[in-house]
Amino acid sequence: MSGIHTGGPQAYEPPPTTAEERAANESLGSLLSDVSRDLSTLMRQELELAKAELRESGTKAGKGVGMFGGAAIAGHFVLLFLSLALMWGLAELVGLGWSAVIVAVIWGIIAAVLALTGKKELKSVRGLPATAATVKDIPPTLKPGEKTP
Repeated sequence: MSGIHTGGPQAYEPPPTTAEERAANESLGSLLSDVSRDLSTLMRQELELAKAELRESGTKAGKGVGMFGGAAIAGHFVLLFLSLALMWGLAELVGLGWSAVIVAVIWGIIAAVLALTGKKELKSVRGLPATAATVKDIPPTLKPGEKTP
């Protein structure tokens, strides 16, 4: 029985990883310095990514706002010419001067209703109360030993 191995099974150990070798050979201060540097690099990269995304979103938003502005101007002209058509149509019934007054009064009523509705909506705006409250809590939180109210 010379070909039989009697030493028992040998446990297989995988070779240590790079991180395990570094942990065994480098000081804790050196490892923490590397982590701090890597975290700082990561934060800078994330900030640059956010800036790039914000620039791209801002450009698209600007184009969209420009298109809405053009649509508003076109809508204004539509209302202007419809108003003129109404005025000329009414001129056949009551005369040109009175038809202009009637159309102006209709637009005055529309403007008053819109202004009152807008004023009511603006009164309901509360701002950012939750954000303002949490921002006030930040400075005391950063001071050690002080309790927040």
